[in-house]
Amino acid sequence: MPVITYREALRQALREEMLRDDSVFILGEDIAYYGGSYGVTKGFVEEFGEKRIKDTPISETAIIGAATGAAMTGLRPVAEIMSFNFILQAMDQIVNHSAKIHYMFGGQMQVPMVIRTPAGWSQLSATHSQTLELMLAYVPGLKVVMPSTPYDAKGLLKAAIRDNDPVIFIEHALLYATKGEVPEEDYVLPIGKSVVRRPGKDVTLVSYSRMALESMSAAEELAKDGIDCEVIDLRCLRPLDLGPVLESLKKTNRVVVAEEGWKSYGIGAEISARIMEQGFDDLDAPVKRVAAIEIPDPYNKHLEYQAFPHKADVIQAVREVLK
Repeated sequence: MPVITYREALRQALREEMLRDDSVFILGEDIAYYGGSYGVTKGFVEEFGEKRIKDTPISETAIIGAATGAAMTGLRPVAEIMSFNFILQAMDQIVNHSAKIHYMFGGQMQVPMVIRTPAGWSQLSATHSQTLELMLAYVPGLKVVMPSTPYDAKGLLKAAIRDNDPVIFIEHALLYATKGEVPEEDYVLPIGKSVVRRPGKDVTLVSYSRMALESMSAAEELAKDGIDCEVIDLRCLRPLDLGPVLESLKKTNRVVVAEEGWKSYGIGAEISARIMEQGFDDLDAPVKRVAAIEIPDPYNKHLEYQAFPHKADVIQAVREVLK
């Protein structure tokens, strides 16, 4: 099986879906001749032309508004937003229109669109490095996907493009160069299904996106000391599949949730609450949460590194929950 980068997996998914379905097109800032801020759509305009690879004005509101309207008329737009932070400019379009049209028209209209956007930190400073996926995972009518591996990135992006609901597809900026095995044949992964990355019996580690990889690394390190962690990658935040987490809890009786967002009101808080509601009797210790320090992201790379969680933080949390 070929080993490719996360970036190349996204490129393959987009290209294959555009070849498969003429109604798929891409729009966004600098996605055509520049190839996108992270190079995912490089070369696409030469292959598919300006009608299907559309550079837009610097207006996130216009991008999402145009994509929403196109989706309502039967097209399948993939809107690229250069940074998740710029989605804040288009929240009215996303929350009050894209997410609600199907409901408000009594099911007569569908909005089959994808919003692709990078998130996370990579020395881009306070207004370009936020992990705000919680804001959109909060909204009924949206699906929110955050894959951690090239395999998942390709399979879930293809699923998102084929889905009849608006899907927010979030790519961590530090994952584009990571590599993994990706099949050459066509495949699609189900949206809203968590996956067990590593079986274990002592502690359940729950995470997604970059922190899923950090959790895997932490589990491998802890295994050297005889601590056997089960790692679950959520992959999607809405719908949120906690079935594998609750099943794992029955074995391990302990849970650590790791995320890059701020701890207060975060994804980890929601997961912890659901575990308390649905798996309280299986807990032998309180759920432990690993999250970012609650400050604006520093630009200085050393301070930035300290602001976000890493493998060492997951290891420390596991040791504490086992006391």
